Amino acid sequence: MSKLLYWSLALASLLTACTTSEPQEEAPENPQTISFSTSDSLLISGELFHLDHAAPSILLFHQGRSNARGEYATIAPRLHEDGFNVLMIDQRRGGQAYGSYNRVVAEIERNPYGYCDVLPDLEAALQFIIDKGYNGPKILWGSSYSAALAIQLAHQQPSEVNGVLSFSPASGEPMEGCNPEQYFDSLKVPLVVFRPAREAAIESVAAQLELAQAAGHETYIAENGVHGSSMLVDTRVEGGTAQHWEVVDRFLQQFKR
Repeated sequence: MSKLLYWSLALASLLTACTTSEPQEEAPENPQTISFSTSDSLLISGELFHLDHAAPSILLFHQGRSNARGEYATIAPRLHEDGFNVLMIDQRRGGQAYGSYNRVVAEIERNPYGYCDVLPDLEAALQFIIDKGYNGPKILWGSSYSAALAIQLAHQQPSEVNGVLSFSPASGEPMEGCNPEQYFDSLKVPLVVFRPAREAAIESVAAQLELAQAAGHETYIAENGVHGSSMLVDTRVEGGTAQHWEVVDRFLQQFKR
């Protein structure tokens, strides 16, 4: 072997070794476990499914006695696969429903918070998405008490929120001071209110739906639905969820690029 060929092969081998030994940039793990603080210094835990910063972002909020990982175990991945960044958080009112536990509640020795007191958790989640540079449309998704708070937050920050999906928005005495009905007329962003048929038959709920419709908002009654976001989970309802998802997908289509 000639010296020229020898050194050419040696150099090629060295360049290959240097190239393959460089650390490769890895895509972020989905979901990413995240945390941030509220305006009153409560630490919030959650998960972020990242797609890209220009894509629309959905913020998922759970119902009472619940938690993000349990309630949205099948919903969040589906939304992400459909083209959305997805943030889901545990809130200061919740529990161990759906096979998981609430990390925020677990750190509170004696929980003094009412449902209306949870609004700072939703505000902080929205601010987290903004601060991280997600500049696509931002859609709030609430379940039961958080469905009411999502409407309130959209009313307060119409320049930052682009739409709301509200599943069984709580009202009445537990929501005194933050009832969702007071915001229907002034809400400037698209809203769809979901209710299972058995709830829609209740007089106060029927009145709520009528007020939403009168204000120009979309409503949907799920004949085989259950309370809150769980009406989208096959194992939690009798019968399929395809029709419910059709309404969700149609509403979300307006926010896609």
